[in-house]
Amino acid sequence: MRSPIGIFDSGYGGLTILSAIRKQLPQYDYIYLGDNARAPYGTRSFEVINDFTLQAVEYLFAEGCPLVILACNTASAKALREIQQHYLPFSQDPSRRVLGVIRPTVEAIEGFTETGHIGVVATPGTISSHSYEHEIAKLFPDVQVTGQACPMWVPLVEYGESQSPGADYFVRQYLEQLLAQDGDIDTLILACTHYPLLRPKIEAALPEHIKIISQGELVAASLEDYLQRHPEMEQRLSQGGGISYRTTECPEKFAELASIFTGTEVDAVRVRIAP
Repeated sequence: MRSPIGIFDSGYGGLTILSAIRKQLPQYDYIYLGDNARAPYGTRSFEVINDFTLQAVEYLFAEGCPLVILACNTASAKALREIQQHYLPFSQDPSRRVLGVIRPTVEAIEGFTETGHIGVVATPGTISSHSYEHEIAKLFPDVQVTGQACPMWVPLVEYGESQSPGADYFVRQYLEQLLAQDGDIDTLILACTHYPLLRPKIEAALPEHIKIISQGELVAASLEDYLQRHPEMEQRLSQGGGISYRTTECPEKFAELASIFTGTEVDAVRVRIAP
């Protein structure tokens, strides 16, 4: 029986996580689900994001995924804990697991910062949740975290403008606002899966001493470690090296925009996940 790893994102950004995971762990089967019809999640309420994310998780479980990765910072910030604590223990199969992208990112910061001052750039939803501050405080209570919402960055990427001259203004604007809050920041977390596509412009706009943490490789390494520590889960996963792309939007539109993130052509099918 095919038991793929489910990768969920509200839109396209999770494809950067998927690419890194498949590079690290190419042997497994995967289903990528983008809730593109209802994206973006970043400006929605906690309650709505919880509902949408749970619907996606239930869909992936029904498709045979025993393990689902929320490759979306907003969903990880606003829905992961609720699903882990109040849904999974009472579901039909409590042995299934849902993991996020925030914890693996936070665990890596110790190897980056020297000043103990971290900047986080993300969607308004992730910033308002204060999830990074909370998670960093648990592991590194002496680290100071400053968040900056960057609402224009996702549209720039999804409209194919990430490398345009016009993107420079919005990249500089948000980074200047961040550094105005704390000039001692020496490490920047790109806490949105879209933002790696803006990385060249982000690097150009930052002082040279500021290091950048991008999530894909960290999440992939964390997943590999998780499977090594949980052989009971690893044994449930099928290893055919396949990938299926699902979207709640028009599959032709998804395929066109997905190529921006993957660098390759993809074939997608439209699915319904709402009750």
